[in-house]
Amino acid sequence: MTAMPPLAITATSLISALGRGKAAHLAALRARRGGLVANPAAGVAGGGFIGPVAGVERHRLAPPLAAFTCRNNVLLDLALATDGFAATVAHAVARHGPARIGVILGTSTSGIASGEDAYRARDPATGALPENFDFAHTHDFFSAARFVQAALGLTGPAFVVSTACASAARAFVDAAQLIAAGVIDAAVVGGADTLCRMTLAGFAALGLIAPGPCRPADAARDGLSIGEAAGFALLERGEESPFALLGYGESSDGHHMSAPHPEALGAIAAMRDALRRADLAADDIDYINLHGTGTPANDASEDRAVAAVFGDRVPASSTKGFTGHTLGAAGIVEAVIALLALENGLLPGGLNIERVDPGFRAQVLTANVERAISRVLSNSFGFGGANGSLIFGRR
Repeated sequence: MTAMPPLAITATSLISALGRGKAAHLAALRARRGGLVANPAAGVAGGGFIGPVAGVERHRLAPPLAAFTCRNNVLLDLALATDGFAATVAHAVARHGPARIGVILGTSTSGIASGEDAYRARDPATGALPENFDFAHTHDFFSAARFVQAALGLTGPAFVVSTACASAARAFVDAAQLIAAGVIDAAVVGGADTLCRMTLAGFAALGLIAPGPCRPADAARDGLSIGEAAGFALLERGEESPFALLGYGESSDGHHMSAPHPEALGAIAAMRDALRRADLAADDIDYINLHGTGTPANDASEDRAVAAVFGDRVPASSTKGFTGHTLGAAGIVEAVIALLALENGLLPGGLNIERVDPGFRAQVLTANVERAISRVLSNSFGFGGANGSLIFGRR
């Protein structure tokens, strides 16, 4: 395999339960302050703890884009307006032209909350959905890409990836391939996922919701906490930037609808694929941001994979104890956290850990470590065995 050239990351943005913007996230990580709260709708929507984004209900889309109003697109709009992201894209449009910038996003819920509301308001006699339910602009998966294209004035290729919890990580992969093929010069990548009834109740039905805040890698971990978030990164060919996407790896377990491969073969393949594409050895990685959901099976499987590739040399942690599991947005949330770690020399220790699982072999961080680092690997593993690993580093 030929190594890929580093792909410049010229802008990022992030909103989650930790706040709005990268500075808010860095402050929360440094203070070890999580954003999870008890689910106020516990009786009807799954229970446990959730990671909501503050202020979503008060935000309004600009009038020309009002037809796209749904919680997912409102999250995306907030992220576009955060960290100067939209302004940086405008400068990229001046360099490349709107048709040479793609939009590739990941989501698993899309605007499903709008569909849930419409279903509750259906005609009691006929069962018909209300006439004002605009599926194409709200519930449909492609709504997110159409909205972001319209908001940024872009006309290049645009699509939405839905590979469960690996969706937003997969968006980086597709963007890098489109740029390498010469189809586009730059790409807006990222994604959003929303707290909604079906997701919360669905994970509860699977017995995967922790009664308290999730505690990935803890010996007594007992499930996940669902969060919501949105974020973006701007990838550009040939531009100057201190940080870059150095490599990516992907694989498919082909094993089970919701359980990881028992020997973690898919996760191992994704991480090794990323290292080969970045032309790096395992010893070149300084920190691993784990997928780390907090379920017993998933964390144990990822530990086996990390130990197989890296042994116990590389510090690793999951940041889902801070943000909750943001599902299809997890890839962009943790990509931005990985870049914050690079920029600020902060390796965030996992939150809510009382005792690391004694069966784990990887080096799990339980407290923050501050030191300069050069390369970070971020894992995203989804239902159905969709695996993605991204490597970010200094240029």
